[in-house]
Amino acid sequence: MSDPRNTFDYVIVGGGNAGCVLANRLTASGRHSVALLEAGGDGRGFWIDIPAGFSKLLVDDTFNWRFRTEPEPATMNRVIAIPRGKGLGGSTLINGMIYVRGQPQDYDRWAQMGCTGWSFDDVLPYFMKLEDWDGPAGGTRGRGGPLPITTVKERPAIAEAFIAAAAEAGHPVNPDYNGDAQDGFGYYQVNQRGGRRVSAAEAYLKPAMRRTNLTVITGTRATRLILDGRRVSGVETTGPGGAGRVHARGAVILTAGAIQTPQLLELSGIGDPAVLKAAGIAPVHALPGVGNNYFDHFCTRMNWRVTQPVTLNEQTRGVSLVKAVAQYFATRTGILTLGTGLAHGFVRTRPGLAGPDVQYFFMHASYANAAERKLDRQPGMTIGVTQLRPESHGSIHITAPDIDVSPAIRPNFLDTDTDRTTMVQGMKMARAIVGQPAMAAYRGPELSPGAGCDSDAEWLQFARENGQTIYHTCGTARMGQGPDAVVAPDLCVHGLDGLVVADASVMPAIVSANTQGAVFMIAEKAADLILARR
Repeated sequence: MSDPRNTFDYVIVGGGNAGCVLANRLTASGRHSVALLEAGGDGRGFWIDIPAGFSKLLVDDTFNWRFRTEPEPATMNRVIAIPRGKGLGGSTLINGMIYVRGQPQDYDRWAQMGCTGWSFDDVLPYFMKLEDWDGPAGGTRGRGGPLPITTVKERPAIAEAFIAAAAEAGHPVNPDYNGDAQDGFGYYQVNQRGGRRVSAAEAYLKPAMRRTNLTVITGTRATRLILDGRRVSGVETTGPGGAGRVHARGAVILTAGAIQTPQLLELSGIGDPAVLKAAGIAPVHALPGVGNNYFDHFCTRMNWRVTQPVTLNEQTRGVSLVKAVAQYFATRTGILTLGTGLAHGFVRTRPGLAGPDVQYFFMHASYANAAERKLDRQPGMTIGVTQLRPESHGSIHITAPDIDVSPAIRPNFLDTDTDRTTMVQGMKMARAIVGQPAMAAYRGPELSPGAGCDSDAEWLQFARENGQTIYHTCGTARMGQGPDAVVAPDLCVHGLDGLVVADASVMPAIVSANTQGAVFMIAEKAADLILARR
C-alpha cells in the first residue's frame, strides 16, 4: 500500500525544460498535487545567470551530465561530448539560449507521420502562449508568456560585415526567422531578460514554487518505474536518504530528456526485449522503438584568422576582460551577454527545397577546443555549419542494469548521401560568404579546414575529423503509430496506463531548429492533453 505522504496526482521525472513547464501548468488550478523529481540540485550558481558562463558550465559536473558517444567509424572513432543539463532548469541552465521554432513543414511532417494534432497550425498557439517576444507586435509572435525572447543586443562591426557579406552573396536579410519565413541572415533570438539568462526554472518553476500543491524534490534520481500489471503507479528513487518510492494517482510523466528517458524505460523493462536481455533486464513490456530513432544536429566549425583586434579571443583576456566584467555588472550589457550564437544564417543548398536545410552560427571568436569552448589567443572568427534535417539516425541503449552506468550513445552521423552532400555544400557556401567584399577588412587566412581543402572528399573528411554535436538530441521515444512508435499522439506510452512522455524524445523527426523552443512547446501542449484526460 502506498504511503499517502509520498502519493501525488502527478509525478514528473526530470526538472529540466519540459518538467518545469509541466510543474507550473499542472498546479496552476490548485486542484492537482504534483511532485517534481530532479536528480541534480537547485540549478543555482555564479555562472548560470551570466550568458557567457555557458563555456564554464560545459565542463562542470555539477550542472552537466557530460555524456559521451561511442566511437564510430564515420566520425573517425572519436568520442564526442554530449552535454546535458543537470539541476532545476535542465539544459536551459547551460545551453546557448538560442530560440528557434523551426519551419512550419517540420510540424506538418509530424502530422503526416501519424502524429494527429501536431501540425504547425495545431502547435502555433502553444509557441505563442509561451513567448514574451519583445520585437514588433502582430503576426504569429506571442507576448506576455513566461519565456522572454529578445534579439541579441550586441552588434559588433564584424557581425554587421558578415550579414552584409551574406547579402552580397545573394541571401536575404531576415530580422525575424521565427516569423513568416526562416530564410536569411540576421541576429539570433535568445531567452534572456536584461542581459541575464532566463532558464525554464526561472520562467516557469520559480513562479509556481509558492503553491502548496507542488512538491519539488532535488538530489533524487528515479531508478525504475513501478508497474502494477499494465499500469505505472510510481517510481523508485535513490537520494540522500537512500532508496524510496513516490506514487502517482494520475500519471507518471517522464521529462528526463532524450538520453535519460529511454534509459529509465529500459531499466524498467520497457523496450526491445533483445536489448533488455543483453543488459541483464527482464522484459516487462515490449516496445522495440525505445532508444531508437536518435537524431541530433552535427556541426562543423570553420575558422578564420581576423586581421583586427575586434574578437572575443582578445576581448576576454587581461584588462579587456576586467572592463567587460565591470560593464556587465554595472549595466548588464557587453560581451558577457553573448551565448553560443551572435549572427544567424538559414540557407538552401539546392533548388527545389521547401525551406532552408543548413543553419549557420557566426561568432567573432575562434576556438582552440570547440567541444569545450576554449578560445584561441589570436583574433579569429567561426562559422558553425549544421544540416537542419539529417536523415541519419542512431540509438541510445543501456548496457547494464544500473542507473549509474551511462547508456551507449551511437548517433550514426553522416550515414546517408544526403547528409554528407548537404554538409559539404553548406561549408562551401560559408566560405563563399566570407569571401565577399564586405568581409575584406576583417578576413585573414582560413584556418580550418584551410584554403587547401577543395574537393568534396576533402570537405567531407574535414567534417568526419572535426564535427561535433550541437546538443539537440531527440527522437528516442518517438510519437506516432506502428511497431516502432513509443508514445501515441496524446503522449501516453503505447500499451501502458499511467505513463506519459513529454520531452525531446517524443519528436518523430528533428526540427529545423535549436530544439529548446520545440521542447517548451511540447510541454505546453502536453499539459493541456494531461489535464483534458483528468
